Amino acid sequence: MPEKKPKKARAAGTVRRRRKSAGVSTGLSAPELQSGPHSEEVTSLCRQIEQDCGKVLAIYKEPFGGRWVVMAALPIEIVEPTPYQRNLSETHVRKLETVIAKLGRFLDPIIAVRARVEGVCKYWTPNGHHRLSAMRTLGAKSITAIVVPEASAAYQILALNTEKAHNLREKALEVIRMYRELAQLDDATEETYAFEFEDPALITLGLCYEERGRFSGGAYHPVLKRVDQFMKSPLKKGLEARQGRARAVLALDDLVVEKVESLKARGMTSPYLKSFVVARINPIRFRPKDAEPLAFDEVLDRMTKAVTKMNLEKIKVEDLARSGGAPEAE
Repeated sequence: MPEKKPKKARAAGTVRRRRKSAGVSTGLSAPELQSGPHSEEVTSLCRQIEQDCGKVLAIYKEPFGGRWVVMAALPIEIVEPTPYQRNLSETHVRKLETVIAKLGRFLDPIIAVRARVEGVCKYWTPNGHHRLSAMRTLGAKSITAIVVPEASAAYQILALNTEKAHNLREKALEVIRMYRELAQLDDATEETYAFEFEDPALITLGLCYEERGRFSGGAYHPVLKRVDQFMKSPLKKGLEARQGRARAVLALDDLVVEKVESLKARGMTSPYLKSFVVARINPIRFRPKDAEPLAFDEVLDRMTKAVTKMNLEKIKVEDLARSGGAPEAE
């Protein structure tokens, strides 16, 4: 069998080639976007929008999946961000206000779903929090939205929210907030919402961030990503187990912080310190891929024992320099 040729490293400064198109057409052609009768669900949604003092502007099928959506103008006072998404970035929203005011145009509709909140009809937007806030500050009376009939779209926030790149903290907090909302609906499991949650480790990290706003999740995410799994129990019961996992991670973090502070006292002030300590006690860092996977509790237990026994006298500045890695900044 001939040896495989090693891949050539891409030269610095060269542009990565874009992915080629699939070569096969999919979705709908432009004339098909309004072809055929729409469902009673869409007809009912249009009536509800008009009853809510909104205005239906168009009804069409989105071009990829062919599902019906409604383009509408909604009174801005009845539109709200979903209650489980990230907090506003003041820098981003101020920039949007400036640009919209300067151009005198709002051309980027938000996504919205109709929801009944405590008996009052609202329109939740999973990906327009910053645009909505900017328009409110500028005194707008209404906002244009693509209203999706399926309420489940509101829970696909991580996939739909492409307005501003998420960092780990934002992702984790969105996931745990959404987790709590979904836990009130039915007895679904974490696996049911695997697409919405994206990564089981984000659930645990979200609880950690709620407890400690400045928690360095980036240092622990590589480990948790390999050992955390979606639970098969109902979300309400799963939340209790997740809280136990978060407590274990935070207890470990307390011990790690002690070691980090001791290293700082010895003159090591690198922003990589916590990631360095966590990497040193990571039991799966050099574990063979074909080895029996370790359970979450076992990994946390091993890390706790390892950090307790860590001899800081053996750690030199050059060890830290060789470790590389990214700082745990959020």
